[in-house]
Amino acid sequence: MSGSQETARQLGDDQLAVAAPTRRDVAVGWFAVAGIAACLLVMIGASLLRTSWQPQVLIMPVAGPPWQITARVSSKIVVVALWLAAALGAAGLITGLVAARRGLPVPVRALIVIGATSVAVLTLLPPVGSTDALDYAVYGHIAALGHSPYVMTPLQYRHLTHLRFSAPLDYARSPSYYGPLATAEQLVATKLGGPNLARTVLWLKVFNAVAFGAVAVAADRRFRADRAGRLRVHLLWTANPLLIWTLIASAHLDVLAASVGVAGLLMADRLAKYPRAGSGIAIAWALAAGVCTGAATDIKIDYVLFVLALLWALRRRPSQLLAALGGAAAVLAGSYAVAGLAAVKALSGRVGAGLGWEYYLPVFTHLGVPLRYSVPVAAGLMVPLAALALARMPDGLAVPSAVRAALALGLAWLLLWPHQYPWYSVMILCVLVFYPATRVDWVVAAAFSALSIASLPGIDVDAHRVLGRTLELIDYQNLVHFGPFVLLCAAVCFVSLCFNQRWQAGAISPAP
Repeated sequence: MSGSQETARQLGDDQLAVAAPTRRDVAVGWFAVAGIAACLLVMIGASLLRTSWQPQVLIMPVAGPPWQITARVSSKIVVVALWLAAALGAAGLITGLVAARRGLPVPVRALIVIGATSVAVLTLLPPVGSTDALDYAVYGHIAALGHSPYVMTPLQYRHLTHLRFSAPLDYARSPSYYGPLATAEQLVATKLGGPNLARTVLWLKVFNAVAFGAVAVAADRRFRADRAGRLRVHLLWTANPLLIWTLIASAHLDVLAASVGVAGLLMADRLAKYPRAGSGIAIAWALAAGVCTGAATDIKIDYVLFVLALLWALRRRPSQLLAALGGAAAVLAGSYAVAGLAAVKALSGRVGAGLGWEYYLPVFTHLGVPLRYSVPVAAGLMVPLAALALARMPDGLAVPSAVRAALALGLAWLLLWPHQYPWYSVMILCVLVFYPATRVDWVVAAAFSALSIASLPGIDVDAHRVLGRTLELIDYQNLVHFGPFVLLCAAVCFVSLCFNQRWQAGAISPAP
């Protein structure tokens, strides 16, 4: 063997030695998986023990799902376990992202199996952590009776049907704040589930699980040739325990809007393959993208940001822009024409709902400024931040411009709007998984984790009786101080990234 061959062999051996994972590397990956799995197990247990800690009585069907355990466990034990599990799940998520960034081995198949199994199990259990799913069910039953959920409130429905249990009290005097397509989905779930509200929620959770899985499959296929990118997708979405709790266990409908909306944004990506902007195929894809983003907005009005992102991406292609705008307008105009002006009036009431939950409350209180000014102040800050993010966020071959624009607009809204819940972050996460790994991952992971922990256990009615004085104080501190402080830090970090452009150590990865 010549000297050069011997040197090459030695270099190859050295490279293999460096590439071979150590026991510590393997342990890091399995710690991430173990933290996520343990968190999901606790959440499944809390869902099974719903009657032990959720004050809202839910009448279960005589046979079949959803199922629960009637054994009594101290509500304080369940709530503390949920807080600890959420912290462990967030630690597992962040550890997994660090491992993916450093090329450490993390068992992707284990994450997929854990995520898919947890989604399937939680779909068959009653809703926990929020009463919103019960509101959805009531709105579906109102529509099934031939009334408008934009006029009749859950309280009026209780009186009309002599319903004593299951209908929540949190928004008893509020009509539906959701779009006509959301009402249509709730009506279908009512037809399938029958008169029992728990069975209606079961079908709503089935629809959510399908939408959740669709995003996971689409993202997995997009990064199937990029191991680190595929791992990141399943950490941020498929096996993200806090996301599964929000979308499946609590059954928030945001995942429906997210899945349909991101489909429209990905359709816009295909338009780059057609050199003739005015060709029939290109116009058809633009129209379909507009219909999808319009449908997302028709489910929840917040997703109008996806329509704006689509229009921004097509701003230099007038024919495609008009087609996309026409598709979105047709969906919205048609559905609201059927729902009537009552739907528009009800949705307008969302603007002032729950203001001051974030860092605006302590700041405005300290300055002596009325809290009602938080909306115009937030709107005034969102516009320049969105423009800055659109101009400064990195681009690359792997990023469709519509996805990049949706992420920029969504981050400006998430970090600055004075009324946020963790399920609103789904708008960011569903596009983040199609975006290359940058330091934006840490901003979103921190904000979403803090909002999720702050929203636990999600008990608004009779909280003092369920939690006791000490746990209620912790819940208050999480909600008023911890969550808003982390969100403020995330906003400052994102603005700093926009100015210094230190998005990551390396360049944006090429298209997988």
